[in-house]
Amino acid sequence: MKVKELHDIQEMLSHFDVIQFLYPNITIEKYELHLREMIPHNYAQLAVFEGATCMGLTGFWTGTKLWSGKYIEIDNFIVHPDHREKGVGKAMTDYLNQKAKELGCTMIVLDAFTGNFKAHRFYYNQGYSPKGFHFVKMIDESGLA
Repeated sequence: MKVKELHDIQEMLSHFDVIQFLYPNITIEKYELHLREMIPHNYAQLAVFEGATCMGLTGFWTGTKLWSGKYIEIDNFIVHPDHREKGVGKAMTDYLNQKAKELGCTMIVLDAFTGNFKAHRFYYNQGYSPKGFHFVKMIDESGLA
């Protein structure tokens, strides 16, 4: 297993098939548009490979907030269904834990949908715990992936 950071948009686009496991209705055009908006704001991706096969992928951001200082936010954590239960997710969280320490972050944050109990169990097992609620007020649902 090889873990690699992706910073180049073409490299990110080349793994569009993995993104579609989480967002089956997103188009490559919309994905590219979003990436072009996100990358200038400290967005990157982390991928886990076995040879040329991308087994898992997650986006991550670095930022700073008044209450927490510097942090990493995990975004769109995906393990290819054919490669689950192989340690791919743990490899990604372990890598981001080390990166957060190297960057002097105080924490790593993420959102998980309320009904995604398998993800909750995974994150609890990796040392994450809920700190609050992420409230959302929908303005235009047609823009969702």
